[in-house]
This record gives sequence, structure tokens and C-alpha cells, in this order.
Amino acid sequence: MRVLVVEDHAVLAREVATGLRRSGFAVDVARDGEEALAKAAVNPYDVVVLDRDLPRVPGDEVCRALSAAPEPPRILMLTAAGRLEDILEGLGLGADDYLAKPFAMAELAARVRTLGRRAGAAPRPHVRVGGLEIRPDEHVVERDGRAITLSPKEFGVLEVLAAHPGRVVSAETLLEKVWDEYADPLTNSVRVTMVTLRRKLGEPALIETVKGVGYVLRWGDDA
Repeated sequence: MRVLVVEDHAVLAREVATGLRRSGFAVDVARDGEEALAKAAVNPYDVVVLDRDLPRVPGDEVCRALSAAPEPPRILMLTAAGRLEDILEGLGLGADDYLAKPFAMAELAARVRTLGRRAGAAPRPHVRVGGLEIRPDEHVVERDGRAITLSPKEFGVLEVLAAHPGRVVSAETLLEKVWDEYADPLTNSVRVTMVTLRRKLGEPALIETVKGVGYVLRWGDDA
């Protein structure tokens, strides 16, 4: 899932981005409203975590602009303005959720994941395929009752594939959804991650490579 964190406070922006990456999200950061709008114009973000008090372009204007887009991202306002009237105002601007500072990182990650699911970016909360059980909210994967420990990138790749059962997902889509803006599209990051993911999932293989097209998670009777 691709997330944009818009926060002008450097330390907090870094902490939020790091915490969300550890939860398996691909995270970009914008330090002001102008940069946020520029990045949102070229990247298909699933969720935007947005501060209201921003330089250059205020957060409220960013929220209005993003929510008016043809395919708007889900917006979570993350701000120190936590009075009831502030919350109602933020939701009225087009935000989908509102979380006041200070906050718990675990709650923020859970809210972002929920918003992504509403946007169709994440798979169902609890899915099974070929003896494989995926519980995204708990970050748990099991196969035939055996727990499998995955890295954030491996888990992110599996989530995207599970969101499109039986359908081919291109390497470009995986790079877009699981990595961030600093990922080099010419690297073999997806291929290397796929190798380790397949090894951890074990045999028989559930992920098939469609040469020159992408990867597919075999579902149900196809697995």
C-alpha cells in the first residue's frame, strides 16, 4: 500500500514514516502542502496522512484538492487540533479519518490500513489460499498451521498478490505499491524479494511467474 505522509516537522515526519514502513507500507514524505500536491499529482497514493498546519499551501487546501481529484486517496488528518469542532471541520473538508496528536503509532498504522482497505488497496482482512492463511491486520501468515515470518517487503508483496487472486500482477505494480519513491525501477528488488518469499512459503509453490508479464497467486482450485 502506498502512503504519503505530509508533515513539516522533520523529526515527526521521519518517525511516522519509519513506523509505517515497519508496518509494511511504502511511504513517501512531503514537508509542505505544495510538495504534497506535486507528489500526489504523479503518484497514485492509497492513503495520505495529512497535517493541517503546513507551510506554502495549508493542509485544509491540500485536503480539498485531493478529495476533489477524479480518483482521490483516502485522507487521514493527523494534527494537534483535536477539539470536537476541529474534527468535524476536518471531516467536512473531505478527510476520511482524523487523529489528534499525540498518538500511538500502532493506532495510526491500524487506521491507515483500514482506510487502505476501504480504498480497495488491501486484501480482505482474513484470506486463505492453498493452505496459506493471511491475517493482514495481525501481520500473520501461516501455511498448514506453520507460522511464517516475513519481512515488511515480503509481506507487502504477498498482500498485493492476495488482493488480486488468480490475476497477474506486474513487477511495476508491486514496485509502486510496496516500495517508495526512492526505489530504483531498474533494480531487481521485486525479483529478489519474490525469491525469498517463495522460499519461505514452501512447496508446492503458490506464486507463479508469468514470463514477461508478472506474478500470480494461484487461488482456490488453481492453487
